[in-house]
Amino acid sequence: MTGTVPTITDEELRLRRELAAVYRLVAHFGMTDLIFTHISLRLPGPEPRFLINPYGLLFEEITASNLVVVDPRGMPVGDTGALVNPAGFVIHGAIHAAREDAHCVLHTHTRAGCAVAATTDGLLPVNQMSMEFYNRVAYHDYEGVALSLDEQARLVADLGDRPVMILRNHGLLTVGSTPAEAFLRMFYLNRACEIQVTAAATGPLVLPPPEVCERSARQLTGTETGDDFADPGADLAWAALLRLLDRIAPDYAD
Repeated sequence: MTGTVPTITDEELRLRRELAAVYRLVAHFGMTDLIFTHISLRLPGPEPRFLINPYGLLFEEITASNLVVVDPRGMPVGDTGALVNPAGFVIHGAIHAAREDAHCVLHTHTRAGCAVAATTDGLLPVNQMSMEFYNRVAYHDYEGVALSLDEQARLVADLGDRPVMILRNHGLLTVGSTPAEAFLRMFYLNRACEIQVTAAATGPLVLPPPEVCERSARQLTGTETGDDFADPGADLAWAALLRLLDRIAPDYAD
């Protein structure tokens, strides 16, 4: 990339490193689709700006410094010479604009995610990993490749205030107040899909009663349930994942 790159603040550098970490983790855990799909992150400031991957790089090539700043239309900000796939931002831009809490938006085309997205019932409470999303999954019907701004209103309406969405015949999407939250939701949403696909291939499914599923969902999302203990696992898991990257791909922070 050539051209003028604006000086970035310490806060933006921190956010760039967090987002680059998510790109590398998505690659590490096999949730990529070559150079396609996106993970975007809102930047602080009075004008809407977002970080996203430069079009053409594999997720394993993403670093803090080569992430691109784009405007709400997905167009690069400044004379950076960066190439961005604006079509991919049709989905991300709509969600960022509609949801103040959606600082990070993560979209994948994993095999298991696409398989469950092609089923009538969608995600089922097959396993404890599925329970986090019980009655908390949004669905959006397939309308073709997301190249039209006209689809944005319907997509946002379908998402509502849910933390995750299954794009039917397409893939998975999570939002988070931080890159860590969006990633952990995607990791377990995809893992839930993997378990469901495997379980469905082995025989009839056993599903817990609705009241047990709802209680489990509340436990796994940190909602008060009157239990004797609370689990700080999300913060511990993210710290462990960063240690993993420091060992196997420390250049993500460059």
